[in-house]
Amino acid sequence: MVEFLGLPVNASAHGHEVDNMIALVHWLMLILFVIWTPFFIYVLYRFRQSKNPKANYHGAKGKLSTYQEVGVVAAELVLLFAFAIPAWSSYKTDFPSAAESTVVHVIGEQFAWNFHYPGPDGKFGARSVDRVDATDNPLGVDWNDPNSLDDITTINELHLPVDKPVIVYISSKDVIHSFGLNAMRVKQDAIPGLTIPVYFTPVKTGKYDISCAQLCGLGHYRMKGMMTIHTDESYAAWVKQTMDEIEEYGR
Repeated sequence: MVEFLGLPVNASAHGHEVDNMIALVHWLMLILFVIWTPFFIYVLYRFRQSKNPKANYHGAKGKLSTYQEVGVVAAELVLLFAFAIPAWSSYKTDFPSAAESTVVHVIGEQFAWNFHYPGPDGKFGARSVDRVDATDNPLGVDWNDPNSLDDITTINELHLPVDKPVIVYISSKDVIHSFGLNAMRVKQDAIPGLTIPVYFTPVKTGKYDISCAQLCGLGHYRMKGMMTIHTDESYAAWVKQTMDEIEEYGR
């Protein structure tokens, strides 16, 4: 059913729960469509003007429509309490620890995604708005901070290892954006003044789109990036290559 719906590939550990709920909602809509379409056609024919020249202002007196509405509400309650709420509760209560996760800061701006990695030491260097330079230092990282020496920053390129939890702390420099990773079934607004943590676990290597799912200005259409999910060896090689380039060419 999921393939039939044309959903993007699921590359996260929790994605199947989201896909199952989407499939169930579509099954419900299909059932309602199959039932109500013939009924709608019948009503158009049964109560056509030529056979009912005088309007009846009292309406239908049967209880069939009430039963149908109750059935729809019951189905929606099952979807909400049996699937959506348990999945959301599990997702929120099973938040992984930073020690066992890849932690990345994601900062949106018009019209790009900035990524800040803590480097091999696992410590983020300080950032300050006073140090922001649109060309050379869009995140305002204090490169004199000892914790910043091995930090990595990228623009529109997110690199992560497979089969390891990822925690992204999402914020914005200007307006409201929405960090969208469709393959990971993740979407979270990036709101100025707030830093919002979201986690997921990639389970498939490959390259996947990053999008902005919130209209954020005239350049919204080009606010996109690429997420690469590596094997452990490939991710370590990317970190080493990046650090070597920083050492050779500077920041």
